[in-house]
Amino acid sequence: MDRKSKLRQIALAAFIVSGAGHGVNAQALQDTGASAAVIAQPATTTTLPATAQTAQTGQAETTALTPDENRQSASGNVAELQQMIRGSDLSELRTTYNGSYGASLLFYGKEMTYYVALFQQKNFWRVIKTQDATRADMIYKDFVRQTLQLSEVEIRRTQLEAQKAFTQRMIALSQDRASRLQADLDVARQQQSIVASQQQEKRAEATALAQQKLAAQDQLRVAQRQVRELQRQLESGLPSH
Repeated sequence: MDRKSKLRQIALAAFIVSGAGHGVNAQALQDTGASAAVIAQPATTTTLPATAQTAQTGQAETTALTPDENRQSASGNVAELQQMIRGSDLSELRTTYNGSYGASLLFYGKEMTYYVALFQQKNFWRVIKTQDATRADMIYKDFVRQTLQLSEVEIRRTQLEAQKAFTQRMIALSQDRASRLQADLDVARQQQSIVASQQQEKRAEATALAQQKLAAQDQLRVAQRQVRELQRQLESGLPSH
């Protein structure tokens, strides 16, 4: 048995003892882009420099990487993982999303190697490669914590945008309702003014009619007196009943 085979057997034994072997049979990532979000657009993804990360997070990493891990991450783990994703030998063990940020724990069973990736909008940011299952899980959890921190402002902005849009909608609805009520009030006031004017005219007409009625009644009484007087004169000298 050659040295490389012995090393693989030792790594496999250590992997089984660590209790992390349950993820080996996870579903393999497909190159169709439908399985894992980290697969999308692999040809255009680029790693961000550490200064960009510090500017966005404003905080130091909670899990310190070894010098070797830092060198690996800076020297081509991103490109290596992008290349491996195009195949079918890489298994996705875990993936966590927070806003547009995400963290993935991937496993390459042929070499008992773990890849821990931090990405934004499906673009790889950092990739750490290790054969230590415990270390890989620790880095993955730290990357998940980073996605929580990174997404806070983004999620807050999304919520504020929704609240602003909702408030503007409510303002528009309230203004429309106010306009409708004002229009109804204007109509009511206009109609009330018309009715008041009509009432005044009708009261004036009623007063005039009452006066005309009294005058007509006086005329009627005068006419009736004349009729009675003329009737009396006409019947003067005639025998009474």
